[in-house]
Amino acid sequence: MHEDSSLYHLTLQINARLQPLDRGDIYEDPMGEVLERFDLGIIEGGGTLLEENGEVKYCDVEICLNEGTKEKIDDLLRLIDEIGVPKGSHLIAEDFNYPLGRLEGLALYINVEELSQENYQSYDLSEIVEQTVSLLGRSGRLYSYWDGSEYTALYYYGDSFDEMKEKMKTFLSEFPLLKKWKIERIA
Repeated sequence: MHEDSSLYHLTLQINARLQPLDRGDIYEDPMGEVLERFDLGIIEGGGTLLEENGEVKYCDVEICLNEGTKEKIDDLLRLIDEIGVPKGSHLIAEDFNYPLGRLEGLALYINVEELSQENYQSYDLSEIVEQTVSLLGRSGRLYSYWDGSEYTALYYYGDSFDEMKEKMKTFLSEFPLLKKWKIERIA
């Protein structure tokens, strides 16, 4: 941890359900590279808040800017907007809490607990991922996943929840292994 008191500390609270490695790949690493390249600051790390069942609730990225000026915070806000965060996210500092986000989120929950033995043996999550990603095209992308005891969740983020849902619906209804699934808006 960086202990320089002249740095301006902020927390980007991201309304996204991301595994820690995905949080690093999608947010921490790209933001850190830009901040360092333009000598704006550094990424100090991040964290993940879990629900009682172990599913991710949201995640944080800890940011230290070299200066806490309006100009530098505006630069950071432009960077965050360029990368894209889900609706319901916040940039938080000691003196403000700024709501942000333009992406919408869709969670696809696949009930793996109730798959028949025959379907369980032929269950291939990668086939479901490939098909849904292909169907979404530029409408959204898979950001992360979660393996629970009853469900496996796939988390997609894009410009429109309704559009992502519509593009997946027929495939999900017709795919032989997917008998029990549900979709939820998560951002």
